[in-house]
Amino acid sequence: MSGTAETGSEFVFVYTTLPDVESAEEMAQALVEARLAACANIYPGVISVYEWQGQVERAEEVAMFIKTRRAIAEETIAEARKLHPYDVPAFLLLPIDGGHADYLDWARRQVKP
Repeated sequence: MSGTAETGSEFVFVYTTLPDVESAEEMAQALVEARLAACANIYPGVISVYEWQGQVERAEEVAMFIKTRRAIAEETIAEARKLHPYDVPAFLLLPIDGGHADYLDWARRQVKP
């Protein structure tokens, strides 16, 4: 193992929220199987407060970070959108400015070039 860190923005997180763990796991599995994501991290217990149709809403949600290549981020989002139960889901791209070289090498092998 090299143990060195790499810098750059070849990879991104696609951040989204979902109504429950089950829908998040379903989306994560589909994206990994399609090689659109190296990994997806699911965080239950998120409380979201937002305005929707003129009303302030509060919802218990699940946050998910999808690790993918920047070059296929739009394809990843398009596929995730098909699986998302919300009318207007959040899909935000967050750059990954670097990371452990061994992990990034593994991620490269997991997703489409």
